[in-house]
Amino acid sequence: MDNVRTFCIIAHIDHGKSTLADRLIQHCGAVEARDFRDQILDSMDIERERGITIKSNSVTLDYVARDGRSYHLNLIDTPGHVDFSHEVRRSLMSCEGALLLVDASQGVEAQTVANLYLALEYDLEIVPVINKIDLPAADVERVRTEIEEDLGLDSDGAVLCSAKEGIGIEDVLESVVHRLPPPTGDPAAPLKALIFDAEYDPYRGAVLLVRVMEGTLRPGQEVLLMHTDAHYQVEEVGLLQLRRVRTAELAAGAVGYVIAGVKAVSDIDVGDTITEAERPAGEPVPGYRPAKPVVFSSIYPMSNEEYPELAKALEKLKLNDAALTYDKDSSAALGFGFRCGFLGLLHLEIVQERLRREYDLSLILSAPSVRYRVTFADGSVRWIDNPSEFPEPGSIERTEEPFIKASVMMPERYLGQVMELCRERRGAQTNFHYLAVGRVELISEMPLADVLFDFNDRLKSVTQGYGSFDYEMLDYRDTDLVKVDILVNGEPVDALAQLVHRDKARPRALHYCERLAETIPRQQFKIAIQGAIGGQVIARTTINAFRKDVTAKCYGGDITRKRKLLEKQKKGKKRMKMVGSVEIPQSAFVAVLKTDKD
Repeated sequence: MDNVRTFCIIAHIDHGKSTLADRLIQHCGAVEARDFRDQILDSMDIERERGITIKSNSVTLDYVARDGRSYHLNLIDTPGHVDFSHEVRRSLMSCEGALLLVDASQGVEAQTVANLYLALEYDLEIVPVINKIDLPAADVERVRTEIEEDLGLDSDGAVLCSAKEGIGIEDVLESVVHRLPPPTGDPAAPLKALIFDAEYDPYRGAVLLVRVMEGTLRPGQEVLLMHTDAHYQVEEVGLLQLRRVRTAELAAGAVGYVIAGVKAVSDIDVGDTITEAERPAGEPVPGYRPAKPVVFSSIYPMSNEEYPELAKALEKLKLNDAALTYDKDSSAALGFGFRCGFLGLLHLEIVQERLRREYDLSLILSAPSVRYRVTFADGSVRWIDNPSEFPEPGSIERTEEPFIKASVMMPERYLGQVMELCRERRGAQTNFHYLAVGRVELISEMPLADVLFDFNDRLKSVTQGYGSFDYEMLDYRDTDLVKVDILVNGEPVDALAQLVHRDKARPRALHYCERLAETIPRQQFKIAIQGAIGGQVIARTTINAFRKDVTAKCYGGDITRKRKLLEKQKKGKKRMKMVGSVEIPQSAFVAVLKTDKD
């Protein structure tokens, strides 16, 4: 095992993790030139289109070092966005070391710091790598200072490279084999293997991606999943070398895949531990924490006939995305659906897009919400994330909402605008400290509900793209919560109901009304779109009717002839309004989730 290294690449979003992984794979000759494409570890089209990594992916590489020794390198590429930190956490559990990538022009950013703390939590060896040194704006000495002062790492040991140009790639590989420790573990001990990911194969069932901590995995073994207590027989094991390569066994320290005839997707918990049925391990692999969703939204199929397909799609997606949670839900207007929990708005957007592309489903989403704690007058407590479950205000003693500790890193010149942005979002106990020359970290306690929608977009706008944002959950605090209903033609649309702070109720309701007025098609009658708290209307917009000129045929004569025709038209429109129904297109539900127009 001295010749094995298991490591991951961690960084802030867009600092070049996937590009560096591409160069390492090419340098080790794991892919033919004709088969190579950019972001080769990103298996989904949506990842390549957006230029972000959503799923952790692993690959085993063979590398011959400068001293002539051959090494097996298990590389795990991780996402950078805060919404996918659960993927990063599971990857770190499987590794002994990490390459911490820092952009030579952007420097240390918020998610860089957050990922470093995650890696230190699992006691990993860290090698700092300064990437993009070929850029005209690169300032290596400033970034070295930030690594030293912001991260507390030795900047003299930082490896310089440009993944795009292929500069310094061998130096990175040399630092992996000489500075990161080999795995520990006894191949003869009782089996203990961590399931750090899984994927669904329509022909083979669930394919488990594992890191073997102790013991050896072989085909034919009877294995036990320690969390679910389920027994399976191993059919095939192997390594991941951009495709599945079957091997005779996976010994301690190896990263690979296991196929064990797992047909029911719900039988697998990503983060579970595999052990032998006859000689089980004493305890599972420590350190796993289930994902805690912070954003909730209901997903409904466009037609009720697609409900079974949606149920199957979510079950398969749950295996591939362990952070996704869902329960059955129903709506008077939209029928049966699922109440889903996500790690953030980007996570919600990605799940919706994957359901549409991979499973060909047309969906309607309700307005995202966070989970509130409601205490009733009789002392009982209930957790509420669905506006339809919000009780009558008279029965409530107090409501509490989740608060986060937000960390914003930016150049000093933007401090005033960012403090104003935090104040708008009900930020409390805002303070800041200087990291390096000209760089500031601002820390503020804010309600999660106010950060969800467009805080990150606004931050990028006011800091011209130089600000970066990360957060961690704090606690629950008292709030003045109200339920805002959206009425279209006098009928409440329960999928658009939302729970908001009273001070934010009117702006949010007005935003929803205006967006709906832009996207709902005009009818033969006027459509009123209203936002209301109980019986009190707080916002309104109107979609004007198509108007036929019924007086066109009157080319003269008395004015009463025109009035008579207009009155007749008016009565017809009134009658039509009573019996007419308004179809709300799917684009309207998506439009209200987007931020205000520039």
